[in-house]
Amino acid sequence: MAATNGGGGGGGGGPVPIPGPISAEAEAAFGEAIRLVFGRWTALQMAVENQWGGRDSRAKADQFGESILFWFCRTKGPRYFEDLVDMMYDKISESFNADFEDNSVEEVAEQLLIIHEECLQNNYSSIEKLRNSHVQGNAVSQSRQIVADDDDDSDSSDDGDDTSMMDDQEAAPEDMAVDRPRPPRPTPDADGWTVVPPRRGGRTRN
Repeated sequence: MAATNGGGGGGGGGPVPIPGPISAEAEAAFGEAIRLVFGRWTALQMAVENQWGGRDSRAKADQFGESILFWFCRTKGPRYFEDLVDMMYDKISESFNADFEDNSVEEVAEQLLIIHEECLQNNYSSIEKLRNSHVQGNAVSQSRQIVADDDDDSDSSDDGDDTSMMDDQEAAPEDMAVDRPRPPRPTPDADGWTVVPPRRGGRTRN
């Protein structure tokens, strides 16, 4: 899938100016920035953790980052936002047989373009922020937590059902007692006497 959406703020669709060749220090810093950004890219981490690209999904993600580094630091000519996005979509489809349809590709591309421009100016403030920021979990752990919560809720509802069943069972004897047929009313015998059956639990004679 090749994205043609050139939106996304800083990309703007225009070429990125190239002040000059990137220094070895800036290239190394930018390579680290790519790894840091990738580590926080939820969709990519899901593809890696779930092995959408096979057992070597982690290696494919690393190769993906190297391809981006090469595109920025080794290719000549102006660099367009749309070209970067298209390349990233192609790599994702090729490596993981997937399409990220959450607009995260555009967001990551824009972020990398900004960081690359800063590296060209020996400005590593964005990279320093990435270093100091902690990854707030990943997509897989969050998904597992959601599933676990759902299981707990279902277990709770099951427990509630079990409790209701037990209550029904406890109430059943009373219901059965209510449903029991009442003894017939005493009727007079042939001599006109009425026979009264003994009362259950009645008082005892002194």
